[in-house]
Amino acid sequence: MNTANQIVWDDTILPFQLDNADVRGRMARLDGALHEILGQHNYPAPVAGLIAEAVLLTAMIGQTIGLRWKLSLQIRGNGPVRLISTDYFAAEKDGEPAKIRAYASYDAERLADADGTPFENIGTGMFAVIIDQGTGMQPYQGITPLAGGSLAACAETYFAQSEQLPTKFAIAMGQASMPGEAAEWRGGAVMLQHMPKAGLHAKDAASGDGGLLSGSDLVDGDDADNWNRVSILLDTVEVTELIGPHVSPDTLLVRLFHEEEPRIFDSQPVKFGCTCGPEKVEQTMSIYSAKDITHMTNDAGKVTADCQFCGAHYEFEPKTLGKDEKR
Repeated sequence: MNTANQIVWDDTILPFQLDNADVRGRMARLDGALHEILGQHNYPAPVAGLIAEAVLLTAMIGQTIGLRWKLSLQIRGNGPVRLISTDYFAAEKDGEPAKIRAYASYDAERLADADGTPFENIGTGMFAVIIDQGTGMQPYQGITPLAGGSLAACAETYFAQSEQLPTKFAIAMGQASMPGEAAEWRGGAVMLQHMPKAGLHAKDAASGDGGLLSGSDLVDGDDADNWNRVSILLDTVEVTELIGPHVSPDTLLVRLFHEEEPRIFDSQPVKFGCTCGPEKVEQTMSIYSAKDITHMTNDAGKVTADCQFCGAHYEFEPKTLGKDEKR
């Protein structure tokens, strides 16, 4: 039987602020959305774990963008796990759920022979945050190298390097089951971020991996004391507290930060959602010539396409596709 906390808080993102420390944050709880994302494909456990981590990061970072905007993470490397891609589609209106989706591309043979950690299996590459504000607006893209031992560490480096914001994450995920039910994916996470200061300057020496900035490089004096204190408190969180469902996010905030005067705001519901459709496939195919379309046609005389995010399958008549089509 589901607990009351699970019914109320799962698949939500809770914004909050720690008034005594000048720190803001988000807490995410994902169960149905995360299970549906991972259930689209039969991912090996290391890949599924990386996707879950990326989805939780995307949910917390994405909650900050404007209505109808889109935030994406692109993680690319030269290892067995070649690509992890996530999208967060902000709500159309206040109170409506945001949508999230994700998928990964990997080399099964190389992964089977690999002996590194899941993060090491991505190899050398880049961690990119892309924000699309809609038609007529130039997308923003920020990139940082893969470093630090986890995707969360990469995100912390991104905020330090690109946004000059000290940021810290605590993330946990796994498969859990209620009595008599099949195991399903659950995940929970907390994001802390020091409030921006006018005229903020990084210290001369960067303390992160490979000479990259870290959050502690961006604060000093009282700000450094506040940041170090809440960071240490976040380090005490337990996996079962993050994932839930028996500890609600608001209760966890009080457990961790009661002396920092936590203040919560309206939570954001989130669900799995994909924006694929036949019209978008046709639009994608419009760049190809009739000759190209012929090469894509299968033995049954159809052009097929599969959505990497949700697994939807589409079939088209070749004559309806391509830039030479007469409409």
